[in-house]
Amino acid sequence: MTAEAYFSTDVEADGPIPGPYSLSAIGVALCGYRTHAGDLVDVPADTDQPTFYAELRPISDTFDPEAAAVAGLDRNHLVNHGREPQQAMLAMNAFVDGTCARLTQQLGDRVRPVLACYPLGFDVMWVTWYAVHFTGRSPYGHSTHFDAKTAFATRAGRGIVGSTKRFMPAHLRSRRRHTHHALDDAREQGEMIMNIMRWDGT
Repeated sequence: MTAEAYFSTDVEADGPIPGPYSLSAIGVALCGYRTHAGDLVDVPADTDQPTFYAELRPISDTFDPEAAAVAGLDRNHLVNHGREPQQAMLAMNAFVDGTCARLTQQLGDRVRPVLACYPLGFDVMWVTWYAVHFTGRSPYGHSTHFDAKTAFATRAGRGIVGSTKRFMPAHLRSRRRHTHHALDDAREQGEMIMNIMRWDGT
């Protein structure tokens, strides 16, 4: 079994798709890892958890005011003070690569990064597009991703539509508040992801 590290990731964007619209913020938190022997290890948010956060300058003048308002980020502030997208994504790649390198040294086995989200579709689209467009690569490649919503639906014997958080047993959900701040939500989501990974469905 390959050792792998789970990077809980949350994005805030000002529209439905990258390119015409812009990534406003990204939060990444190492929520856990699996050793070569298959042991699952949590990296709790209340410890010295490796994290990354960036607010980005918009790449177009097109935006959906309702989508932009969700995260509570001021667009003018992002235009004037947001990080350049290339700089932000290079820093994200370096964070993921560096964290995996340190884990590799610690465990003595090569550790591969896994992008973990709930649900996966929206976040992986933005992370992959921005990383590839601005840096030429995503540290997760094209297929090293974990969708916690699908995992929950499968283990619970539910359909995808009925697998929202409100249908989850309380012991799977995080006690952290969902704030729509990308790093806060990545940490909250990370706890849920690790709970789902350990859950046997009963």
